[in-house]
Amino acid sequence: MNYQAEKELALKIVTEGAKLCQRVQQTDAGKAVKKADTSPVTVADFGAQAILCKGLIEVFPDDPVIGEEDATFLEKPELAGVRQQIIEQVQQTIPTATPDNVIDWINWGNGQVAERYWTLDPIDGTKGFIRGDQYAVALALVEDGEVKLGVLACPAFPREDGGKGVIFLGIRGQGAIEIPLEGGTSQPIQVDHSSNFEQLYRIESVESVHSDRGVQTAVDRRLGLTYTAKQMDSLAKYGAIARGEAHFYTRVPLPQFKGKKENIWDHAPGVIIVQEAGGKVTDLEGKPLDFSLGAKLGNNHGVLATNGAIHAQVLAAIKQEQ
Repeated sequence: MNYQAEKELALKIVTEGAKLCQRVQQTDAGKAVKKADTSPVTVADFGAQAILCKGLIEVFPDDPVIGEEDATFLEKPELAGVRQQIIEQVQQTIPTATPDNVIDWINWGNGQVAERYWTLDPIDGTKGFIRGDQYAVALALVEDGEVKLGVLACPAFPREDGGKGVIFLGIRGQGAIEIPLEGGTSQPIQVDHSSNFEQLYRIESVESVHSDRGVQTAVDRRLGLTYTAKQMDSLAKYGAIARGEAHFYTRVPLPQFKGKKENIWDHAPGVIIVQEAGGKVTDLEGKPLDFSLGAKLGNNHGVLATNGAIHAQVLAAIKQEQ
């Protein structure tokens, strides 16, 4: 299957979602409100989810969608102003959208895992978005528990031409490419297969609670890394590995979060992009990530993404340090 229709739609809607995010960032609507789990969420998170879901409903109405956001949160009376801002932002992209449409589109992302489904994160790296740093509009297609297509729109990602804004795309068996966010010529991307640890970069989240920094530092020493880890918000880290600008990324659960499982939308698009660029992604036990269970990677412990060449060595080092 060549996934041509899926690819065209995915590129169109993540671009529209990213443009909404850029628009919101220029206004007060870029400020965050807190969800029940205290994580931040903005007008752009909900607006982008509405746009992505609306596109998926129109072209693939039988495919369930599992997204990060839920419009139930917006029913609180004190969020009436936020709700109105979301509706107005979506209407700038889709002028015919009604308030009910927008809420329905957001909630379309409350689907269940099936043999074939989509998962999306309208803004992965909301804190990066709020700070004006890296974030990603992320979308992936999963069939039989395996990611088949992944797209990341990264509006702040630097390009070789000096501009900013990149879309990364990976399709199973077709390789990985990057495209300027505003459109233009696509370029194939590939990981850097170097295996001399003295010249390699690990990349990590800006947020220290995402991974056990103590274990990571010990692993760096064991492997002989000399460079300080690069820091980047969001799934854009997978793009950096796929493009050869970093060589590995680990999510090692902190002791206090030992049983915590990763969200599928935080990894699915990045996994296929790195794999199709020649890299490798597993959990910390070397098992493939299993996207067949639900919103969480319930069968997996942590995540390791590498350039492929160093995967076994990094896995071994993590096992010795955990």
